[in-house]
Amino acid sequence: MHPARATTASLTRALREGRTSVQAIAQTHLDRIAAIDRAGPRINSIIEVNPDAMKEAKRLDALARKGQWLGPLHGIPVLLKDNIATGDRMQTTAGSLALEGTRAGRDAAIVEQLRHAGALILAKTNLSEWANIRSNRSTSGWSSRGGLTRNPYALDRNTSGSSSGTGAAIAAGLGVLGVGTETDGSIISPSTRNGLVGLKPTVGRVSRDGIIPISHTQDTAGPMTRTVADAAALMQAISARDARDAAMQGAPDTPDFMAGLKPNALQGVRLGVARNQLNPHAGVSALFERSLQTLKQLGAELVDVQAPRPATWSADELTVLLVELKAGLARWLADFAPNARVRTLEDIIAFNEANAAKVMPHFGQELFLQARDLGGLDSPVYKAALEKCRRLARTEGLEALFEKERFQALIAPSGGLASLTDLGAGDHSTGGFSSAAAVAGLPHLTVPMGVVSIQGGALLPTGLSFVGPAWSEAALLGYGHAFEQAGPQRVAPTFRRHSTA
Repeated sequence: MHPARATTASLTRALREGRTSVQAIAQTHLDRIAAIDRAGPRINSIIEVNPDAMKEAKRLDALARKGQWLGPLHGIPVLLKDNIATGDRMQTTAGSLALEGTRAGRDAAIVEQLRHAGALILAKTNLSEWANIRSNRSTSGWSSRGGLTRNPYALDRNTSGSSSGTGAAIAAGLGVLGVGTETDGSIISPSTRNGLVGLKPTVGRVSRDGIIPISHTQDTAGPMTRTVADAAALMQAISARDARDAAMQGAPDTPDFMAGLKPNALQGVRLGVARNQLNPHAGVSALFERSLQTLKQLGAELVDVQAPRPATWSADELTVLLVELKAGLARWLADFAPNARVRTLEDIIAFNEANAAKVMPHFGQELFLQARDLGGLDSPVYKAALEKCRRLARTEGLEALFEKERFQALIAPSGGLASLTDLGAGDHSTGGFSSAAAVAGLPHLTVPMGVVSIQGGALLPTGLSFVGPAWSEAALLGYGHAFEQAGPQRVAPTFRRHSTA
């Protein structure tokens, strides 16, 4: 029942057996937010607490007393990244002062689905401002509205990716289930560096309606949790088909994501080991080699393979993202924030320039400026870049590997260790395996594979990646669950103030 160890299953059992209440669960997590996020270590991962959380908890308790359980997440505290619209008293700002005070006119589709499942929307989490698309020298975890989120494993280390607040908060036990979003790495990267399970679904599996966009080609929301079972439970709740997202029209029916969570899920599974994606850090490499032995013991067949590398498409990917950003952002503002002070990317650029001391004290907005100066969705430059990305990452890349080599998934270290935060210089890359799946729109699961002790004594987590063919989320969750049960136990953060001596 302790917030740092609570799961959907354990809390649901306690609620159904009358051993606790939604109000007690909510208050415990709100107290922990006050003690850890606002005081104590001050990881600064929560950008806004739902002012109606306890009122909603009371309503859910009243329904439960009548035997009216709304769904499988009844009373479970959920944290949402602050680029996901909620039609309540909380703001939706992508961490930007340009949208401060903006309240969306309605819930995003996945928020509707969470409420239908009975989830308690407890708070919104900080993020890298505009999901890290404002500057190419930004610091992950910093936003002008929310400030800097700190890694709970070592407060001087970076949370990584744009779903930084969700990663830090769920790792610290400030909520049970977290929803992040990814365009390229923003679920996988903060999950692996905060010791979490993170799932980036196939683009089109989860509705993007109401999520402040970067790219309709690559964006998706997904679970960030402490266990694979919790990730599966959250996926079950947010995967309903939604006519408002055109990408979902080709999706198959939603599977039972819980059904494949079996200890023998890896028996006879053919896995491609992406040897050209191995992380150079010796500690990460040692954990990966140990994980390979665990996978073999679980019955998996391992075959070395060369995975597609992002260097061949990275410049074209940026072109695609920036062109789609300009078009998609204007639509979101018109649909969800018609009364906001900004209506277009041009307006946001002007606001940032007029408020540079508050908005841009550490880095600028050069990516916004590039997006402004690019053409639209009908431009030849955009169309050529999009075709190249799809071909190299997907049709001639991952899909070709899955078809030719008959792999059910590719595996590699999810990334390196969390780097030291440097607001002056921006992010320092320690490697990652996110780009191919992100550009191809294919599903990617990361599961904790242990911690590395660094000089100075800090323990920093890292993860094991499973990348699969389109719509294979249920299978990936099964593989991850089997590894989780047989592999190293997740190590909780200790909020160490300094990672080095």
